[in-house]
Amino acid sequence: MAAAARQSGRDRTPPHPDIRTISLQQVLEALVDPVRRRIARELYAAEHDLACGAIDLPVSKSTATHHFHVLREAGLIRQYYAGTSRMNALRHEECEKAFPGLLAALLTQRDQQ
Repeated sequence: MAAAARQSGRDRTPPHPDIRTISLQQVLEALVDPVRRRIARELYAAEHDLACGAIDLPVSKSTATHHFHVLREAGLIRQYYAGTSRMNALRHEECEKAFPGLLAALLTQRDQQ
């Protein structure tokens, strides 16, 4: 039974693109949205992976799900399940290899209001 539970957990993990197939334009388009930048900044600053609900966002749950999906498809985050929580991790090391200095430049700047 434990093997079946592990297998079902793997089935629930969404696919993640190979960072080598991601273009700079995809990354920039994903981060142009202030909500997605907020998510990425929270993950950049976090000492550990965060559940979707741990990031306070000014949008509905379904809209937040969309934003996480865009970030995942742009190769910026990795998502996986821990129990019933969908966890998120910034793919910092992979992104740094593909686009040196980009995340630090984009995620440490404050937005102009």
